[in-house]
Amino acid sequence: MKNLLDIKTPAEGEASARKADYGLANHGLSNLRMAYWNLPTEALYEEIAFRREARIVAGGPVVAHTGKHTGRAANDKAVVKEPSTEGHVWWGPYNRPYAPEKFNDLFNRLQGYLQGHDLFVQDVYAGADPAYRVPVRIITEKAWHSLFVRNMFILPQSLEEYRRHVPEFTVIAAPGFSGFPPIDGTNAQTFITLSFDQRVCLIGNTEYAGEIKKSVFTVLNYLLPLDGVLSMHASANVGKGGDSALFFGLSGTGKTTLSADPKRSLIGDDEHGWSDEGVFNIEGGCYAKVIALSAQAEPEIYSTTHRFGTILENVVFDPVTRKIDLDDESITENTRGSYPLEFIANAVPEKKAGHPKNIIFLTCDAQGVLPPIARLTPDQALYQFISGYTSKIAGTEAGLGKEPELTFSACFGGPFMVHHPAFYADLLKRKIERYGVSCWLLNTGWVGGPYNVGKRISIRYTRALLDAALDGSLHGVEYRKDPIFGFEVPKSCPGIPDSVMDPSSSWPDKSLYANRYRSLAARFVENFKKFEEGCAPEVIAAGPKL
Repeated sequence: MKNLLDIKTPAEGEASARKADYGLANHGLSNLRMAYWNLPTEALYEEIAFRREARIVAGGPVVAHTGKHTGRAANDKAVVKEPSTEGHVWWGPYNRPYAPEKFNDLFNRLQGYLQGHDLFVQDVYAGADPAYRVPVRIITEKAWHSLFVRNMFILPQSLEEYRRHVPEFTVIAAPGFSGFPPIDGTNAQTFITLSFDQRVCLIGNTEYAGEIKKSVFTVLNYLLPLDGVLSMHASANVGKGGDSALFFGLSGTGKTTLSADPKRSLIGDDEHGWSDEGVFNIEGGCYAKVIALSAQAEPEIYSTTHRFGTILENVVFDPVTRKIDLDDESITENTRGSYPLEFIANAVPEKKAGHPKNIIFLTCDAQGVLPPIARLTPDQALYQFISGYTSKIAGTEAGLGKEPELTFSACFGGPFMVHHPAFYADLLKRKIERYGVSCWLLNTGWVGGPYNVGKRISIRYTRALLDAALDGSLHGVEYRKDPIFGFEVPKSCPGIPDSVMDPSSSWPDKSLYANRYRSLAARFVENFKKFEEGCAPEVIAAGPKL
């Protein structure tokens, strides 16, 4: 915000109380009107209301609207091609190369733009394990973005810790600044541009807060594997017996919902590392889809949508009663809630646990042909991990329509992976074998036909299948071998109808089902060809047989 009238704002008196010795001049930021350092939630609420950035609704959440961007601008992300890192980067549509000189020019223009502005600074950590945590500084134009950062990352615990904080990576989010493609070489006016040499990420022309979160995750996806730690786009929880579980999946597959289980303790909902000591959360909060949430089906997440400190993105509310309508998708289907992990009653305070006993690969099959659950061999698990099959759900990215889009996203998080997928897969293989992990493919998509014909598998059935896998009871039932994919499919599960366990039985036209299934398998085979070089023969052989 550019405060042209130099109006005193509510938090000016405490703006420097948590200031770090490592100042903003180190980032080339000077001649600012005011820098607000590490404001707590209450002070940020005052600034948000004063600046009319968002509204406060019933129960106390902040509701922010993000304008034209209600999802990630996946096509506008770029990575600076630098000699020190270019050999490690998986160059392609997710890591588009960007010239160092263009980055410097863009950064210089952004530094000039920010002069005279108010900026909000949050000094935080990414990574709950002190051995692997990365100090991060996130500088934002918007006060509500600063609150988002406080919700999503791990906070210093004292004034002295704030004072001594020196970032190893810095994110600058300036939605009021636009790139100029003819000069900047950006794909569009919107840009998410990352330099590993300078350890800076620049975000412009988008208010969608998820860009901040995913930029930090991208950084950790580069740094952690170089230390032998598997970085994962996965949620994690742990049972009463210490049996942790990992849930890999893209947005819209149920990753957040399924890991928020009242019978188990939540480690984190989205991004984790797996070291030789166990799994740990990279973040300090959750960023959940809240469209159509209900108190009955998802009580833990639902309760957060009525709490002070939560940010609700693009949620519709009544301006008179201030009551939110979580079923209203008129702005976007990708409505989001950001809240500290502690808002989930059974969250693990340490945000870490031991090695997982089970790995769940989540897929939302809009074709309606995959079984609701299947048991995987280690090689089949690697094949599914590298493939990352799902259907993109409306709203999670810019440009998606109402119909789900069949996609393969390597490592169930291709847009955030920096190294080649084989690099992550090799780390995963070693850990599966070393710790004897059971692996499952869990389908949260459709049965009885494809999207718009069949029905989506109910969350009640999905939870029952998941419970049976996690408590070990699913190992004791009879299985059939899938003739195309080769994985094992349980013939029964208590409380689950046979028509759900065997998808083909719920299709009126069995030949149509068989054609759809073979067509999906062919898509798997075709997609995997680009990964075959450098992949072990046994992993390639674990794919579908046509």
